[in-house]
Amino acid sequence: MSTDSVEAEPAADMCCASCGTAQVDDIKLTICDACDLVHYCSDECKQDHRSEHEQLCKERAAELREELLFRQNESSHHGDCPICFLPLPINGKQPMLSTCCSKMICDGCEYANFLRQCEENLYLRQTCLFCRQPPPKTDEQKNRNIMKRIAANDPVAMRQRGSKHYDEGDYDSAFEYWSKAAELDDAMAHFNLSLMYEKGEGVEEDEKKRTNHLEEAAIAGHPDARCNLGCHEVIDERFDRAVKHLIIAANLGHDKATRALKICYAEGQVSKEEFAAALRAHQAAVDATKSPQREKAAAADRY
Repeated sequence: MSTDSVEAEPAADMCCASCGTAQVDDIKLTICDACDLVHYCSDECKQDHRSEHEQLCKERAAELREELLFRQNESSHHGDCPICFLPLPINGKQPMLSTCCSKMICDGCEYANFLRQCEENLYLRQTCLFCRQPPPKTDEQKNRNIMKRIAANDPVAMRQRGSKHYDEGDYDSAFEYWSKAAELDDAMAHFNLSLMYEKGEGVEEDEKKRTNHLEEAAIAGHPDARCNLGCHEVIDERFDRAVKHLIIAANLGHDKATRALKICYAEGQVSKEEFAAALRAHQAAVDATKSPQREKAAAADRY
């Protein structure tokens, strides 16, 4: 078989699902937005084929959603420290968020920088480790930094602003800022919105929207969201799905998910091999967040 015939076979399959027009140099087909099964040469063909394709499209879209939902996250939504490039911890005390650049810098790097400044008598000229801007000295300066970041379309700053309004009891403004941050794929904003829909704070209680925001947060690597999904699946007695969620969260180093898995194992919902593998992955994820600098910072914080 010639090379030309081999290369021609995929092209022959690329035809409009409605009219049958093949993809050639001057005709480009677009794939269905919801699934990856069919292609169309125009919006008109897509509309004409909708009734015939709709059911299959929904089924395939649901399959793709499940694959995305239960894919193991490579890291948590916190990501890595931008200075030492080690994963940020997800349990216990969380690193401070810099309002000047919206970066989370680990305690180890902050402590090492503090020692350096003390040794060089530079503490009075303290600057952000990432962007080198001086830290805000007043709440007014802090708010000005946040609004500047919001103007730059920063979802982290939007989430911060939403949290401030939430703490003040202004749920409408909190919902507005968190919704904008969620549109920009901020995992914590999605998680916060899920809690609003669960509690009915500023919005009507809505189970469907709560679940959707939890899933979006979990897909983005939020272990608390993943763990919450697992707990809700246990309540609904869908134990297979619950275990999948808990294992993914445990693999990220989430302590609560590991404790929940232990209960599932005791009740026979998780095999010995699965539980052992999750424990090893959990410990590896926790160990990856450790460093001599962070241990020194934690020791100094205790005194």
